[in-house]
Amino acid sequence: MVSGWIILDKPSGVFSRTAGARVARMFGEKTFGHIGTLDPMASGVLPIAIGSATKVIPFVEEIRSSTKEYLFSVQFGFETDTLDITGKEISRTDIIPSKEEVLSVLPKLVGDIEQIPPMYSAVHIDGKRAYELARQGRAVENIAPRQVRIESLDLVEINGNSWTFKVRCSRGTYVRSIARDIAKMCETVATVDMIRRTESIGFGIKDAVQLDFLENLFNNSADFKEFLKPTDYGLGDIPVQNLDDKQTVLYKNGGFIETGAQDGYSRVYSGSEFVGIGIVTDGVLRPKRTI
Repeated sequence: MVSGWIILDKPSGVFSRTAGARVARMFGEKTFGHIGTLDPMASGVLPIAIGSATKVIPFVEEIRSSTKEYLFSVQFGFETDTLDITGKEISRTDIIPSKEEVLSVLPKLVGDIEQIPPMYSAVHIDGKRAYELARQGRAVENIAPRQVRIESLDLVEINGNSWTFKVRCSRGTYVRSIARDIAKMCETVATVDMIRRTESIGFGIKDAVQLDFLENLFNNSADFKEFLKPTDYGLGDIPVQNLDDKQTVLYKNGGFIETGAQDGYSRVYSGSEFVGIGIVTDGVLRPKRTI
């Protein structure tokens, strides 16, 4: 059984789950998961867990920074129902803001803010996803705002009709909503034409491998497995507990082990083998997730 992580550079036009399935298939695995869904049109960092690595996803999410970084570009003057270029145009105006106007509103969106998710989003409304209701032609109104944190928001460049921004933000932030709100504060409308995630919970784009490149290696019987990170990848901030053979058997069978370690999570090893995540309480190590 193959287990580990692929830090993928997801291409635009592919659903996150589809990308995960294509990666898992190359490794002969059916079990996979990913951290942080990307819109189909978006590209960039998508951490994918394969096999037993899926068991540590909650711990990776818990201990690592939730900050994400995106580059995104918008076109002012028209808006679609999805707030990106894949949607149907619903509004158009001749009002194009000046650079000075845009720069003046960006600081107002930095900090802890209330953000209304897009109509086409994964938020739940009456037990259903908002995008499911929207695709059925049902009016999606009164989506409750949620608190998000924008650490920084900068204008990177203006290239013709396309304005490119960089944002660092918390989990749950919608880039399309940021673009909508920039335009609204400039008394116009806008549509996103590019989203690229350059960082996700500490994994950067420099760590990522492109899906096409990986599949090309696989199809040509080349060594694509060198890009597979170990199961404990991303857990480096959790203290280590090393067990002997007898303790390992006890641990794997749900037993408790006395230890002098501080309370909290521990990465548990038998020699060089990663055997799971434990939790220490009052000097006793208990299994939390066994690999």
